[in-house]
Amino acid sequence: MSREVEQSNRRLLRARDAMDRNFAEPLDIPALAAVAHVSEAHFIRTFRATFGETPHRYLQRRRVERAMALLRQSDTSITDICMAVGFTSLGTFSRTFREIVGESPSAYRAGNTPIAHVPTHFGMAWTRPSSFGEARTERDH
Repeated sequence: MSREVEQSNRRLLRARDAMDRNFAEPLDIPALAAVAHVSEAHFIRTFRATFGETPHRYLQRRRVERAMALLRQSDTSITDICMAVGFTSLGTFSRTFREIVGESPSAYRAGNTPIAHVPTHFGMAWTRPSSFGEARTERDH
C-alpha cells in the first residue's frame, strides 16, 4: 500500500470515528470532509469505495444500531429513542429502521428481549444490521 493511500485511509477513519462518537448530533458532509481534509465529493466517493456504503448510510446504520439496543434494553418511547439517536423525524426514523432491520421499531421491540448471559461483543455482533442492504434480525441467525 502506498504512503498516499495509507494517509487517505487514516483520514477517512478519523471521519468515521467522528461519526461513531457523535452519531446523535447533526453531522453533515462538509464537516466530515473537513475532518478527512478532502473535498466533499472526494470524501463521499472515497468513503464509499473504502467502507462499502455512503457516509449518510453509514451514519443511518449506526443510529439504527443504537436504537435497536435502546429498544431491547429500555421502555423509552419510540419517539424519544428516535430523537436520542439523532433522527429529527419519526417517519424517517421508522422508514430507515424498517429498511435496515426488516421490521418496524415497535415490531422489533416486541420480538426482541435483552440478550442475557452473552458477552457484550457477541450480542452486539449478533444484532448488528447488515451494511449491504439486507435486513436481518436475531431470528435470522
